[in-house]
Amino acid sequence: MDAAAVAAAAAERAAQQRVTERWGRSAAGWRHWLARSPVGVDLLHWWFDEADLTALVGEERYVERLAELLSKASPRDVAAMGVGCNRRVDRACRFPEVCGLDPVPPPGGEISSYRHGEVPGACSGFIDCWSRHEIEVDFTAADRHRSVLLFRGAPSQARLWVDGVPVGEGLQLDKGGLWEEERFFVIRVEGPQDHPRQGLGHMGAQLHAIVSLLVHDADRSTTQVFIPDHTEDWTEPVLRVRNGTGYVYATPEACAAGTPDREFPVEPPAAG
Repeated sequence: MDAAAVAAAAAERAAQQRVTERWGRSAAGWRHWLARSPVGVDLLHWWFDEADLTALVGEERYVERLAELLSKASPRDVAAMGVGCNRRVDRACRFPEVCGLDPVPPPGGEISSYRHGEVPGACSGFIDCWSRHEIEVDFTAADRHRSVLLFRGAPSQARLWVDGVPVGEGLQLDKGGLWEEERFFVIRVEGPQDHPRQGLGHMGAQLHAIVSLLVHDADRSTTQVFIPDHTEDWTEPVLRVRNGTGYVYATPEACAAGTPDREFPVEPPAAG
């Protein structure tokens, strides 16, 4: 090995050590991706320096900026933060040499909406089990849309953004939602307090027993909240979309039986 190669190898080891000491072993594995990511370094900095930045700008601005960065980030940027993913929610990605590669869509297809494990482009979903923010980020097919939920310990503190737009402001939100048809983000929210069967939810539930359903159309950036009336027992409401119509079911069992409580027309995707 010539002198230049030896010097380059030494510089690489020094850089790797410095990054590991400052940002952690997980971030060190993402150096090559972060060097070309438009957002990744800003997100990593904002995440790791939370205490100092919160002292500087305040709690509310810290949370808003974190959501702004997560709403611009790629899956690889979120993976580089060190939060859990679809493979393991309890630990950081351990395969940046694979997950940091560019995704390759199949012939005639697009990047999957559920990527799991060692996969180029990283997983499509991320869950933060350890910080007080309790972050959940989920991407749709081809990473066209994404939801960012900061649960923050309680439904009353939870905040949600879809494609960078605040959604469900002022509502109590469940701990996590899901995408339907790669277009509609669906999450359970607080139900009517005067419902005759309202009360405590089952053990581990974040909301009360009777809940409402928020449906956000990411293609049109519109939100609807469906609220059960006094004759409807929505304990686990779900949404299904078929042939231009959305159907809201009170429970998965009602969905399996094909007995919706609500129907609504689904507009065609917005132009562009």
